[in-house]
Amino acid sequence: MKKIQIHKVIFTVFLFAIGFTMLTPLLWMISTSFKPENEVFQFPIKWIPEHSVGLANYKEVWGSAYNFGMYYLNSIKVTVISTVLQILVSALGAYGFTKIKWKGRNQLFLVYLATMMIPAQVMIVSRFVIMQKMNLYNTHMGIIMMTMFSLYGVFLLRQAMMAIPDSLCESAKIDGAGHLRIFFQIIFPLVKPSIATLAVLKFVWTWNDYQTPLIFLSNRKLFTIQLGMKLFASESGSIYSLTMAAAVSATIPLIILFLFGQRYIIDGIASGAVKG
Repeated sequence: MKKIQIHKVIFTVFLFAIGFTMLTPLLWMISTSFKPENEVFQFPIKWIPEHSVGLANYKEVWGSAYNFGMYYLNSIKVTVISTVLQILVSALGAYGFTKIKWKGRNQLFLVYLATMMIPAQVMIVSRFVIMQKMNLYNTHMGIIMMTMFSLYGVFLLRQAMMAIPDSLCESAKIDGAGHLRIFFQIIFPLVKPSIATLAVLKFVWTWNDYQTPLIFLSNRKLFTIQLGMKLFASESGSIYSLTMAAAVSATIPLIILFLFGQRYIIDGIASGAVKG
């Protein structure tokens, strides 16, 4: 019994050490954002600045000189809208693959699932041509339309919906309910944990997306936070204290979202892996 407890203690300490190692860059970034520039690369590292500048770095970053607030709002707009639309589209697709019986349903889903093996970079040229022909190049709507569809989202919600008995849908049909009513009033509320998981993952993926805005946006007024960070780094030069303040500002929404949604992520991914 004592051996087992010692083993658990050692294993726990080992995991804490790994976790702290992974958090060290984040802690250094936060610490640096409150330092004057001459203390950034002091060694040994001073985690608590001797001459803290307070929020001066953040005020300069968020000032009118860099338009950081505009990039922030653009990212919020694109991320929130694409997340909401992807949840709706993925849920409807998953419903069609689970609760509506039609010939070749499972075979088509396998083909649909196989397209996950196609790298996103392969489709860049075709997407670029389509966006230009639809007059959606250099618009937020074009970015949203490209990111509102998700193979993984359909797969995740399909696995969750397969665990819901078909008898619930059949009973609703007997009472005269159509597919839309069954979907929104019965199925959708029952898969909320998986929907929350998809929402958190999609928000993080879209917020951190650098490739899509880089290729499909050329107007600086439409830049998202990732392009804004790159532009900010080039404009501010080697002022690392300001760069770290900008990086912390860009990371805060993700940290808050993950702290509130980590339970749903673990539960949703685990349920999607074992059901169906």
